[in-house]
Amino acid sequence: MGKTVLVVDDSSTMRKIVSRSLRQAGLDFDEILEAGDGQEALTLLEGKKVDIILSDINMPNMDGIEFLRQKKEIAAIKDIPVVMITTEGGADIIGEAKSLGAVGNVKKPFTPDQINEVIGGVL
Repeated sequence: MGKTVLVVDDSSTMRKIVSRSLRQAGLDFDEILEAGDGQEALTLLEGKKVDIILSDINMPNMDGIEFLRQKKEIAAIKDIPVVMITTEGGADIIGEAKSLGAVGNVKKPFTPDQINEVIGGVL
């Protein structure tokens, strides 16, 4: 049975690129949901069951780090794995994301193989 993924990024183009890369990587997702920022993602997660979240870090309204902070306080969603997809290569920001529960990261630009390597290991 396929899984549901939530792609969180303020760029609709980047959300489409991530979605296409997931399909090209051959990962079995029945549904790919999208949110434009962390707040939109939290709202969507109130009504949807999601197996994994792919989130950008730099977004308006609520960035990926604040999203991780708030997500870990909500019992119903705190255990959903999050992989950060970002241009931020700095060890500090990735370290902070991992300390808040992120299980991995993929640096932009990326290939479907890189997506498969990181996400396939999480699922």
